[in-house]
Amino acid sequence: MDLTKTPPYPKSHNLLEGKQVIVTAAAGTGIGYSAARRCMEEGADVLISDIHERRLQDAAERLEAEVGRAPRQVLCNVTEQADVDALFAACGDVDVVINNAGLGGTANLMDMTDEQWSVVLDVTLNGTFRMTRAAMQAMKASGGVIVNNASVLGWRAQKGQAHYAAAKAGVMALTRCAALEGADHGIRINAVAPSIAMHPFLAKVTTDELLEELTSKEAYGRAAEVWEVANVMVFLASGYSTYMTGETVSVSSQRA
Repeated sequence: MDLTKTPPYPKSHNLLEGKQVIVTAAAGTGIGYSAARRCMEEGADVLISDIHERRLQDAAERLEAEVGRAPRQVLCNVTEQADVDALFAACGDVDVVINNAGLGGTANLMDMTDEQWSVVLDVTLNGTFRMTRAAMQAMKASGGVIVNNASVLGWRAQKGQAHYAAAKAGVMALTRCAALEGADHGIRINAVAPSIAMHPFLAKVTTDELLEELTSKEAYGRAAEVWEVANVMVFLASGYSTYMTGETVSVSSQRA
């Protein structure tokens, strides 16, 4: 068996039929876009958001072409509370929120500026906090599900990634603590921790040498497809994970 061969794209089973879902940072070709597509394929009514207006419109058009119906779309910068409030106002009732927005970068700690540190933390951790708080407020009367996008870098070390790793470790801790509070209101909160999920933007901003090194550590000898990560998000959002909360699921073979 060739483990490096990409498996078949999964069939849909209406796991999210009738659900109202928000997916942040869904423009482009990464995990957010794939999560939006998989949720739509599983029967959800999806609202996608992003900070880039043109890319957001393009994503909506591609999703309509691929799935056969269009998602709603709202511009949102998760570093701005007013934008987060407007996003939830536009959505109305919401059953599932997938917090995918995050920002990376590479800089050794001795050379890292305050700005480089702060911008990654504000988007990746503070943005997840703002979205999680707003989602819990929206869901407190009827329950719901929140799925956060963390990273294996929240567990393991990598040079040049102190800011990103700290932010993702923070997302994991936020997920655990918020889950205990959410349980009182029927709100489940979990996270996924991908290692390396290949898409064109990642290939553009990462050296071939680093990609090869990271891929070599994977059990299957290949990077994940973005939809393989999205599948785990769908599982966490669905009725198949009703007894899970506060967990971070590693979508990878390299937890540490």
